[in-house]
Amino acid sequence: MSTTPALTEAAAARVSAIASKQGKPAILRLAVDGGGCSGFQYRFELAEAPDEEDAASETAGVRLIVDPVSLDLVAGSTVDYVESLGGAAFRVENPQAAAGCGCGSSFGI
Repeated sequence: MSTTPALTEAAAARVSAIASKQGKPAILRLAVDGGGCSGFQYRFELAEAPDEEDAASETAGVRLIVDPVSLDLVAGSTVDYVESLGGAAFRVENPQAAAGCGCGSSFGI
């Protein structure tokens, strides 16, 4: 079975803050869509609950869920939350990505 991606403490704290503000459970869904600069792009959204077939990991009480199709493309990844002068964003550190782009939200394998 593939290795489920994990959240860093910083990403978990940010998801928790967003979910609390929106009155939703602290569950972040990571999915992969076709497109983007390099062939695939990451998509994030808060989820009400995991689907039965989702893979899940938990950091500091926040769950990260991934559907089975996306899991093959992000297995072993780490989701971080980074703040810099250029802005703040969730970043996926994907060991499988052979190519990326400047925006940091798309990748190629």
